[in-house]
Amino acid sequence: MSGFEHYPQELRALDHEILHYAALCGVDPSDQAALRHCLAEPHETWAEDKARQTLRGLLMLRLKLETEMLEQGLSPGALGNAQRND
Repeated sequence: MSGFEHYPQELRALDHEILHYAALCGVDPSDQAALRHCLAEPHETWAEDKARQTLRGLLMLRLKLETEMLEQGLSPGALGNAQRND
């Protein structure tokens, strides 16, 4: 997905979008249960709710990026707390 040197920038950009869509959807990004709910339970009515669909997709991308980082021995940090390395 990314080069080792780009992880911090990608994580910051992804977190920025996640926080934006979480605010649009009324989801508290510090509430792990609410985030898990967004990931685990797409509702039939979400077809019309593009913001919630986008939030779910962004959360899935962050999980993939976190997995890649952990495989490289890097720590992704908490949502919204990506470290600056540039």
